[in-house]
Amino acid sequence: MHSHDEDKIHNQKGLLKKYEAYLGEFVYGGIDGCVTTFAVVAGAVGAGLDSSIIIILGFANLLADGFAMSVGAYLSSKSENDNYNKHKQVEYWEVDNLPEVETEEIRDIYRAKGFEGELLEQVVAVITSDKDRWVDVMMKEELNMNEPEKSPFKMGAVTYFAFLLIGLIPLLTYVWDYINPIDGNLFFIASCFTAIGFIIVGIFKTYVTQTKIWKGVLETVALGAIAALVSYYVGDLLEHLVLNS
Repeated sequence: MHSHDEDKIHNQKGLLKKYEAYLGEFVYGGIDGCVTTFAVVAGAVGAGLDSSIIIILGFANLLADGFAMSVGAYLSSKSENDNYNKHKQVEYWEVDNLPEVETEEIRDIYRAKGFEGELLEQVVAVITSDKDRWVDVMMKEELNMNEPEKSPFKMGAVTYFAFLLIGLIPLLTYVWDYINPIDGNLFFIASCFTAIGFIIVGIFKTYVTQTKIWKGVLETVALGAIAALVSYYVGDLLEHLVLNS
């Protein structure tokens, strides 16, 4: 029973660690989605555009910009994986074709760590007795490269999901008003919901950056507020310029 409980705990920890590995992509995808969509909404409101136009512009940005960001995350991760695999293949070739040189490099690496004499030779013998182990050591110790643990596809998918999920928040008020008209200032209501979204994603951000919760929330909300203010006044300025031209 005790062993079963331990296995269950280890499995839960492993699953949690697996999800935490992609928390960074979720946080930054969510922040970018919320900031850019809210900026579009604020700019459209500043320009005095109709709610239906705000919905069209908002969803166009949400889907297109989110896809572009997810593709960027996928390609960046894939390039990292390809670069690692390229260097790994080179190390395999060197181990197969230049074993004496590679053995001496292993010896130099562990001599620099303080190993010497018979102990050094034992370490070298153990490492070079297994080709995969040998190459792994060379990748880490010689090239300072660790095998990427994240899936490029999952990174892109999590980024896109977070972008859509959090980025949808600034548009919810306008969508609801389109379905069932709301009494009140739509932009103010949307701003309140967006602030809640920023607070939530800001809390998650603190787990990635290992900073205090109030600091993470303040930074995220401030970022969104600045982007919205800039977009609002740019939209207002352009609206006056266009109408007065």
